[in-house]
Amino acid sequence: MDSAVETIQQAAAIAFRIENGIPLVLIVRAKRNPDHWIFPKGHVEPGETPEAAALRELLEEGGVSGDIVSRVGALTYVRDGRTFRVEHYLCAHRETFGTEEPRTPQWCSREDALRLLTFPDTRELLRRALPIIERRTR
Repeated sequence: MDSAVETIQQAAAIAFRIENGIPLVLIVRAKRNPDHWIFPKGHVEPGETPEAAALRELLEEGGVSGDIVSRVGALTYVRDGRTFRVEHYLCAHRETFGTEEPRTPQWCSREDALRLLTFPDTRELLRRALPIIERRTR
Protein backbone atom coordinates (compact mmCIF):
# COMPACT_ATOMS: atom_id res chain seq x y z
CA MET A 1 0.00 0.00 0.00
CA ASP A 2 1.29 3.48 -0.83
CA SER A 3 2.36 5.18 2.43
CA ALA A 4 0.87 8.46 1.15
CA VAL A 5 -2.63 6.99 1.39
CA GLU A 6 -2.11 4.55 4.27
CA THR A 7 -3.60 5.68 7.55
CA ILE A 8 -1.77 4.56 10.67
CA GLN A 9 -4.19 3.62 13.44
CA GLN A 10 -3.39 4.80 16.95
CA ALA A 11 -5.27 4.92 20.23
CA ALA A 12 -5.06 7.26 23.22
CA ALA A 13 -6.30 7.22 26.79
CA ILE A 14 -7.81 10.22 28.53
CA ALA A 15 -7.44 8.87 32.06
CA PHE A 16 -9.04 10.40 35.11
CA ARG A 17 -9.30 9.71 38.81
CA ILE A 18 -11.30 11.33 41.58
CA GLU A 19 -9.31 12.54 44.58
CA ASN A 20 -11.22 14.09 47.50
CA GLY A 21 -14.14 14.72 45.15
CA ILE A 22 -11.93 16.53 42.62
CA PRO A 23 -11.35 15.05 39.16
CA LEU A 24 -7.73 14.76 38.02
CA VAL A 25 -6.59 14.05 34.46
CA LEU A 26 -3.41 12.22 33.42
CA ILE A 27 -1.12 13.81 30.84
CA VAL A 28 2.39 12.78 29.74
CA ARG A 29 5.29 14.41 27.97
CA ALA A 30 5.55 13.57 24.26
CA LYS A 31 8.42 11.32 23.17
CA ARG A 32 9.32 13.37 20.08
CA ASN A 33 9.23 16.70 21.92
CA PRO A 34 9.30 16.59 25.74
CA ASP A 35 8.07 20.20 25.84
CA HIS A 36 4.69 18.93 24.59
CA TRP A 37 2.05 17.53 26.94
CA ILE A 38 -0.31 14.92 25.47
CA PHE A 39 -2.44 11.94 26.47
CA PRO A 40 -0.78 8.48 26.48
CA LYS A 41 -1.09 7.17 22.93
CA GLY A 42 0.47 4.84 20.40
CA HIS A 43 0.01 2.43 17.52
CA VAL A 44 -2.70 -0.19 17.44
CA GLU A 45 -0.81 -3.48 17.07
CA PRO A 46 -1.95 -6.16 14.57
CA GLY A 47 -4.88 -8.09 16.03
CA GLU A 48 -5.39 -5.50 18.79
CA THR A 49 -8.54 -3.42 19.21
CA PRO A 50 -8.18 0.35 19.60
CA GLU A 51 -9.65 0.01 23.11
CA ALA A 52 -6.99 -2.55 24.10
CA ALA A 53 -4.29 -0.35 22.57
CA ALA A 54 -5.48 2.67 24.58
CA LEU A 55 -5.32 0.67 27.82
CA ARG A 56 -1.88 -0.74 26.91
CA GLU A 57 -0.53 2.73 26.15
CA LEU A 58 -2.01 4.05 29.40
CA LEU A 59 -0.06 1.40 31.27
CA GLU A 60 3.17 1.72 29.25
CA GLU A 61 3.37 5.51 29.10
CA GLY A 62 1.37 6.56 32.14
CA GLY A 63 2.05 3.69 34.51
CA VAL A 64 -1.67 3.39 35.16
CA SER A 65 -4.28 0.69 34.65
CA GLY A 66 -7.82 1.71 33.92
CA ASP A 67 -11.23 0.83 32.60
CA ILE A 68 -12.71 2.34 29.45
CA VAL A 69 -15.74 4.50 30.17
CA SER A 70 -16.49 5.69 26.64
CA ARG A 71 -15.08 6.66 23.27
CA VAL A 72 -14.48 10.43 23.16
CA GLY A 73 -13.57 10.98 19.52
CA ALA A 74 -10.86 10.70 16.89
CA LEU A 75 -8.17 13.04 15.59
CA THR A 76 -6.37 12.78 12.28
CA TYR A 77 -3.03 14.42 11.61
CA VAL A 78 -0.19 14.20 9.08
CA ARG A 79 3.45 13.94 10.16
CA ASP A 80 6.44 13.14 7.97
CA GLY A 81 4.12 12.50 5.01
CA ARG A 82 2.11 9.88 6.89
CA THR A 83 -1.51 10.14 8.06
CA PHE A 84 -2.36 9.09 11.61
CA ARG A 85 -5.83 8.53 13.04
CA VAL A 86 -6.01 8.47 16.83
CA GLU A 87 -9.10 7.12 18.60
CA HIS A 88 -9.42 8.63 22.10
CA TYR A 89 -11.03 6.75 24.99
CA LEU A 90 -11.99 8.04 28.39
CA CYS A 91 -10.56 5.71 31.04
CA ALA A 92 -11.29 5.55 34.76
CA HIS A 93 -8.16 5.04 36.89
CA ARG A 94 -7.91 1.65 38.56
CA GLU A 95 -4.33 1.39 39.85
CA THR A 96 -0.99 3.19 39.56
CA PHE A 97 2.14 1.14 38.85
CA GLY A 98 4.72 3.64 37.64
CA THR A 99 6.46 3.52 34.30
CA GLU A 100 9.98 3.06 32.98
CA GLU A 101 9.34 5.26 29.95
CA PRO A 102 10.73 8.80 30.25
CA ARG A 103 7.30 10.35 29.75
CA THR A 104 6.83 12.22 33.06
CA PRO A 105 3.21 11.31 33.76
CA GLN A 106 1.38 14.02 35.66
CA TRP A 107 -2.05 14.05 37.30
CA CYS A 108 -3.51 17.52 37.19
CA SER A 109 -6.75 19.41 37.55
CA ARG A 110 -8.91 19.81 34.46
CA GLU A 111 -7.94 23.51 34.36
CA ASP A 112 -4.23 22.67 34.46
CA ALA A 113 -4.67 19.93 31.87
CA LEU A 114 -6.46 22.35 29.53
CA ARG A 115 -3.63 24.84 30.04
CA LEU A 116 -0.77 22.32 29.68
CA LEU A 117 -2.02 20.20 26.77
CA THR A 118 -0.07 21.38 23.74
CA PHE A 119 -2.52 20.87 20.91
CA PRO A 120 -5.91 22.64 20.58
CA ASP A 121 -7.67 19.55 19.19
CA THR A 122 -6.49 17.52 22.19
CA ARG A 123 -7.83 20.19 24.55
CA GLU A 124 -11.16 20.00 22.69
CA LEU A 125 -11.33 16.23 23.25
CA LEU A 126 -10.76 16.80 26.97
CA ARG A 127 -13.58 19.38 26.95
CA ARG A 128 -15.84 16.72 25.39
CA ALA A 129 -14.89 14.24 28.12
CA LEU A 130 -15.36 16.65 31.06
CA PRO A 131 -19.17 16.26 31.38
CA ILE A 132 -18.74 12.48 31.65
CA ILE A 133 -16.00 12.91 34.26
CA GLU A 134 -18.15 15.43 36.17
CA ARG A 135 -21.05 12.94 36.36
CA ARG A 136 -18.69 10.47 38.05
CA THR A 137 -17.76 12.94 40.80
CA ARG A 138 -21.32 13.04 42.14
